Amino acid sequence: MCNLYTERKSTAEVAAHFGVDDPMDTNAGEEVYPGAPGLVVREEEGRRVLQSMSWGWPVRLKFMKPDSKPKAINNCADIRKSMWIGFARKTQWRCLIPLTAFAEAEGPKGAMTRTWFTLKDQPIFAWAGLWRPSDEWGPVYSGVMTNANAAIAPVHDRMPVLLMPHEYEQWLHGSFDEALAFQERVFPDELIEITRTTELWSRTSKAAEAQATLAL
Repeated sequence: MCNLYTERKSTAEVAAHFGVDDPMDTNAGEEVYPGAPGLVVREEEGRRVLQSMSWGWPVRLKFMKPDSKPKAINNCADIRKSMWIGFARKTQWRCLIPLTAFAEAEGPKGAMTRTWFTLKDQPIFAWAGLWRPSDEWGPVYSGVMTNANAAIAPVHDRMPVLLMPHEYEQWLHGSFDEALAFQERVFPDELIEITRTTELWSRTSKAAEAQATLAL
């Protein structure tokens, strides 16, 4: 699952790429971790809106104490599951997550490093997402996941549902079957570019917390 991604373009550049006319001010950082704010493109009254939301739907698990902090469910493993299907069926709750790269941890436990993935010839691209309002954290979003293609599989068995620019409208407005088809397809291997680094995965407390987040 994906617990770290970057958005290293200006708000104006992101807005231009996604066809947003009047972007809102945002407090989203360049590195985005579960529970932190990230940029989201959604539609409202027939126009695209760019806004900041918290990454991860707040969920209280059965074993958790009543006063404990909710878990951030930042990855959607299957949009057919009861937690997601009601939102996935309604296009008003679908969104695009702008990013410039996403990372997975690679290497031995305790010394895992960050391996970054980008799309060839796409300085900005989109991750298919769902969003909703929440009482706990305000507007929140989660990224839809799929099985890894051959390029990513050596690092992790799952990957984000990535969208090319000509597919944005279909994700935002297509039928539920069309949305499901994005989750079930194999993303082209040749479009993935991989950068391995010596950066420790857990070099910040946020990254360490990200290892404990959930996908449902």
